[in-house]
Amino acid sequence: MKGRNGGKIKIGVCVMEKKVSCSPMEQILERLRAFGEFEIIIFGDKVILEDPIESWPLCDCLIAFYSAGYPLEKAEKYAALRRPFIVNELAPQYLLHDRNKVYEQLKLFGVPVPTYAVVRREYPNQELNYFVEQDDFIEIHGIRFCKPFVEKPIDGDDHNIMIYYPSSAGGGMKELFRKVGNRSSEFYPDVRKVRRDGSYIYEEFMPTGGTDVKVYTVGPGYAHAEARKSPVVDGVVMRNSNGKEVRYPVLLTPTEKQIARSVCQAFRQAVCGFDLLRCDLGEARSYVCDVNGWSFVKSSYKYYDDAACILRKMFLYEKAPHISSTIPTSLPWKISEPAQPSVAVRGRERGTVGISRQSEELRCVIAVIRHGDRTPKQKVKLKVTEEKLLKLMLKYNGGKAHAEAKLKSALQLQDLLDATRILVPCARSGRESDSDAEVEHAEKLRQVRAVLEEGGHFSGIYRKVQLKPSNWVRIPKHNGEGEEEHPVEALMVLKYGGVLTHAGRKQAEELGRYFRNHMYPSEGPGLLRLHSTYRHDLKIYSSDEGRVQMSAAAFAKGLLDLEGELTPILVSLVSKDSSMLDGLEDGTFEINKAKARLHDIITSSNVANCNEHVEFPWMVDGVGVPTNAAQLLTNLAELIKEITAQVKLLSDDEDEKAAINSDSPNHPYDEAKALGKAEIDMGRISAGFPCGSESFLLMFARWRKLERDFYNERKKRFDTTQIPDIYDSCKYDLLHNPHLNLTGISDLFKVSQLLADGVIPNEYGINPKQKLKIGSKIAHRLLGKILIDLHNTRREVTSATAESNTYHDPTTMSSAKRKERCYYEEVRSECFERPISNKKSIDLDDSHKETKYCLDPKYANVIEPERRVRTRLYFTSESHIHSLMNVLRYCNLDETLDGEESLVCQSALDRLFRTRELDYMSYIVLRMFENTEVSLEDPKRFRVEMTFSRGADISSLESEAKASLLPADHTMQIMEPERLQEVGSYMTLEKFDKMTRPFAMPAEDFPPATPPQTLSVRFCKDIELQGGILQHKSDMLSGMPKRKTKKLQE
Repeated sequence: MKGRNGGKIKIGVCVMEKKVSCSPMEQILERLRAFGEFEIIIFGDKVILEDPIESWPLCDCLIAFYSAGYPLEKAEKYAALRRPFIVNELAPQYLLHDRNKVYEQLKLFGVPVPTYAVVRREYPNQELNYFVEQDDFIEIHGIRFCKPFVEKPIDGDDHNIMIYYPSSAGGGMKELFRKVGNRSSEFYPDVRKVRRDGSYIYEEFMPTGGTDVKVYTVGPGYAHAEARKSPVVDGVVMRNSNGKEVRYPVLLTPTEKQIARSVCQAFRQAVCGFDLLRCDLGEARSYVCDVNGWSFVKSSYKYYDDAACILRKMFLYEKAPHISSTIPTSLPWKISEPAQPSVAVRGRERGTVGISRQSEELRCVIAVIRHGDRTPKQKVKLKVTEEKLLKLMLKYNGGKAHAEAKLKSALQLQDLLDATRILVPCARSGRESDSDAEVEHAEKLRQVRAVLEEGGHFSGIYRKVQLKPSNWVRIPKHNGEGEEEHPVEALMVLKYGGVLTHAGRKQAEELGRYFRNHMYPSEGPGLLRLHSTYRHDLKIYSSDEGRVQMSAAAFAKGLLDLEGELTPILVSLVSKDSSMLDGLEDGTFEINKAKARLHDIITSSNVANCNEHVEFPWMVDGVGVPTNAAQLLTNLAELIKEITAQVKLLSDDEDEKAAINSDSPNHPYDEAKALGKAEIDMGRISAGFPCGSESFLLMFARWRKLERDFYNERKKRFDTTQIPDIYDSCKYDLLHNPHLNLTGISDLFKVSQLLADGVIPNEYGINPKQKLKIGSKIAHRLLGKILIDLHNTRREVTSATAESNTYHDPTTMSSAKRKERCYYEEVRSECFERPISNKKSIDLDDSHKETKYCLDPKYANVIEPERRVRTRLYFTSESHIHSLMNVLRYCNLDETLDGEESLVCQSALDRLFRTRELDYMSYIVLRMFENTEVSLEDPKRFRVEMTFSRGADISSLESEAKASLLPADHTMQIMEPERLQEVGSYMTLEKFDKMTRPFAMPAEDFPPATPPQTLSVRFCKDIELQGGILQHKSDMLSGMPKRKTKKLQE
């Protein structure tokens, strides 16, 4: 074998010494030396930086790549002079310094990239006529990017990347940067405006489930991929015991392998690293968001082996094609792989808390969870005739006389606040001439103003205002041609409250930690290890309500051991699906019937006597309503009056102070300051103010409204539908405002609890058959999705089992074949110029469906890499928890299932009967296990276990409400889960399916193609067409025909 002057092939390493001395480069060069065919020549910094190229060492093959301080132009001249074979061509490396040029090159080769736009400035703060910035979006050349979006410097060497979040998720900005210690990002809740000091690329934010994928190529035929926790989520770098960032090798889909080949060819860099975003918005797609040039995997001995063998093949092909490049039977170096975990560790990984059957594996966890502790929900209605408010309505409804205006954005609500500040003073006027109607109107306007000025939470996620025109007059048109209608009166509806409290956030985080430690395999860090290795298929869904979204984000923080603010977690990990988790669907009519019947039962004293022995007491109409309910209504009304009077005095005192300080400036609100606030504000409490951000004025308005709505003095009529709200408000003040020492609040709690315990469960049906009917209407979509989750899990497990049996069967291939398969079976020495159009087309959807996103068993130091756990978390409101529970316990009452036993055992039915309230953070969990010792066809292969928790433990509130017994941080602990089946019972998947399918939405009825409304909104409406054009171009690369997929398959 001869090189340039005979002897060994000379490989010149013309890179900065810092790069040569890094462990991956040393490992690979050492392996190349071990082959005995190469002489490795290290140029060194002095030669590269100081010596003329004519005196540089001669070589046959050249490894040269840019890093800080590297003279790339000088290296180019050397290559032109000596003409060695170059592993990574030098001229294309200039492209890597400009992110815009990188994207253009990727698009030229058909590689999918996020839709983006470029803003170039010649000097800082240059005004550009094509760039517009608003609260929640920017427009570039008429293309609108809605938050969240990503801002990257065009300069590829500037790694300070920003992500801007929408006000609906709390607003703020997260800065991503190169790792500093254990941090790689920082969240700034007060930063809303984009940078204007230079030139930037703006692109859509791609939700990736909290993980990033880094791909490393060694030639166009080899790609190694590793997953890590995304810095977008919390910015904390996960490190192992050696201080290295924790990453796990993962398999690439066929389409992703094609992308890797194309990146390698586009930049003519054989050894190249790039970042891959695996995004699932209706259909799974992967996008390249950055190309780094020369990069090696860290701490992977098998990868070092692969890279050395592939580089050897390249060098021999170019300089000694007559020499065989076949992989030797015995590699000429000693492999020092990390020790595999012991059998004891393997046993622990297989174990799961609460499982007595050693042969079982946890396969699926499905949880339906109610949101955490919140402030009482409120609504203000008033008729307005003020010109300022009418003009505001016309401003935001497009100037249409009969159209309503919905005000949700920060800008819209600021306009309303400015108008109310002008129309009404802080303090009451006190004029005797004011009529009762005028006083009440002024009071409501003051309430609106107070709500808008309330500290924090100021965004559409918690406050919504509707202005609906209700009266019109005809006026001449502006052009004098005829008349037109003009509104002179409108109904204003302000909805506020229902905000997740500091206690609610803490409850959700703690429940997430409980799930992490008790619901999953307990080997090592358990769930965290599963999640980071792609063996945990996790999706989190939320309803549209702000408190539910933030509960989901806080739960995810505890579940995955994340740090920092909730906004980035919410945007990265939580998807909204309001059609499945919001509203009452078509159960409203039946609910109203139940409420009307319940009102008659309560007010007529025609209540079932629960003291009489009945075998199944839960079968009685209106069971749970107190026998003295009619008398309790009167007591309740009197107690409410007492509380309202006390709060009025506190509000009046607040008024006097406001009048004294009336000259203080009006500050604009900050919509995200208190969003998801984690700690209790002891300063406010010590000063004698209500907990949170509620003023005494709003507290008084809350109780005054309850007093008026509950009992109509003129008609002498009670409204029993107000009982849940009264109980809710009382419980809130008892827990969060005990320092106000309201006399009678404990008595009010007892009376309202007695009534609420009878009213709330019966609002979803006054008997089991009606509960089943209403429950199936409200929860039918959610139940249908749960069945899809379970059956998809079974299908995937069955498929994985078959693949695993083939993979581990030693008879399926010879020893030599196994070794050859283990080492880069697809390595080819093809030239870079091969046109992409010659490749066989690949369907993205099929490849994703076939391989999923999972661990690479050849490289991962993980036992049983094929084992996966699917988790689906559904965060919702009280109505869906009650509805789902009613279907589970009463499904056997349906005539189609006559004779079948309930899914819930007798003892659990009795406990549920005694459980009146499914409080904050109550949940229902379904876990599916696989018995690996029976055949795949055996119905007992899959077992479903059902548990539930009553949620927050309110026993401290029931103990005479002594302040010493109440939690100091206002956080009620979550009750432990209870079984819904007898110990030792066995419910098969087939049994669960049979009993629930009649009440579930069929899979074929779910809407196709449209993804869950992910909080990370990709684009506003007017960009979809342009984005579609670009996407079509990307599709042309691999011949990927887009076809519709059902979102609920995920």
